[in-house]
Amino acid sequence: MSGQTNQSKLSNQAIADDMVAYLQAYLETGYFMGSVLVARGSEILLNQGYGMANLEHGVKNAPHTKFCIGSVTKQFTATAILQLQQQGLLNVNQAISTYLPDYPKGEQITVHHLLNHTAGIPNYTDVLENPHLRVTLDEVITWFSDKPLEFTPGDRFKYCNSGYVLLTKIIETISGQSYANYLQNQLFEPLGMTASGYEQRELILPYRASGYTITETGYQNASFWDQSQGSGAGAMYSTTEDLYKWERSFYTDAVLNEVSKKAMFASTILTSSSGSKSYYGYGWYIDTYCGRDRHFHAGGFSGFRAIIARYPSEQLLVIALSNITGTSIELIAQDLATIVFGEPYELPKQRRAIELDVNSTVYDAYVGEYELEPGLVATVTNRSKRFFIQITGQKQVEIFPESLSEFFVKIVDARITFILDGMNKAQRLIIHRNGNDSVATRVDVNYTK
Repeated sequence: MSGQTNQSKLSNQAIADDMVAYLQAYLETGYFMGSVLVARGSEILLNQGYGMANLEHGVKNAPHTKFCIGSVTKQFTATAILQLQQQGLLNVNQAISTYLPDYPKGEQITVHHLLNHTAGIPNYTDVLENPHLRVTLDEVITWFSDKPLEFTPGDRFKYCNSGYVLLTKIIETISGQSYANYLQNQLFEPLGMTASGYEQRELILPYRASGYTITETGYQNASFWDQSQGSGAGAMYSTTEDLYKWERSFYTDAVLNEVSKKAMFASTILTSSSGSKSYYGYGWYIDTYCGRDRHFHAGGFSGFRAIIARYPSEQLLVIALSNITGTSIELIAQDLATIVFGEPYELPKQRRAIELDVNSTVYDAYVGEYELEPGLVATVTNRSKRFFIQITGQKQVEIFPESLSEFFVKIVDARITFILDGMNKAQRLIIHRNGNDSVATRVDVNYTK
């Protein structure tokens, strides 16, 4: 279903009604529960909860529900670093050995490299062995400090949680405060963010949402991951209303001056070599969407997805927080902005598997290996007339047909389209996930054009 194409002529209430209809449709797919806030300037267009904060106790999501926000935490860490620079206590162009003299190869890595993911440090969350372990900040650092650099600092972008752990250590070292106390004293209190903080599972936290994953038979509680391991890379909780206060501060000098804000939102490094014009600043991705400049960052933690997306020229803000791991949170944020901008959009729909003819040629036509990028391959297999896909480094999951060429995944909001050649064999597949389309080309030796 297409949305309005001239939304600018509609009232804010009409826009809000369209957004509510969209989110209700998404809720009915089973891939979304959470809270959403959309604002333009100082006017809030939508601020509403959907589904349950806690399924076992029947507690509904609401604007005051607290969610883990995962990597959205990074912009708070980056802001703290820029505040310390404003005070003359550090310089982002200095080597981190200036502040952490014992860190190996610290003389090669600058604070700037940590901020924009160009340090070359291995990403510790790629090889976590025990996510349940309660750890100190120094213990997390030992997980990657003895590993060799993956590339010369500054050479390229590679998203890295380890860098933001080191930034957390720098904040604590220079300020003489714990990271949690620094955020509370220098960011949350000045902005009146009374419902945000550093996640600690042992604390009684009113209005805390529970996190869920989706299985082929329904929801289940997400696996526990101790958030001490997330540190300044991803251990915060917040609400849509607090994040609204946060984003509004960037139109003032409440937490950062103009020089610091310019540095934060500078397009410092391309995030991909594929030709896409997506950049990273300090704690924010920077690109364009619907022809408008956009700053955004998504986050995920066990059972949670979060995104904050701002369009500074229009002072449009979209915040979406979900307590389901499989939510395509980026797609939600894009579509809500699309509605406000008056562009066409599609309502989410429930997906239903069909039965393929037992003699269908697709059972052989789709099996093979498809390269997404060098070293990243999607392998499609067929067992007992059931299809499975496995991407390098990830678990194998079953995919279900909704047509002869369209398949979907039940445990996350993702679809797969097979593109056939003239011999009715798949030559490419497209993975539709989080508002992006990733094309993979058939590369297995059994495939001949």
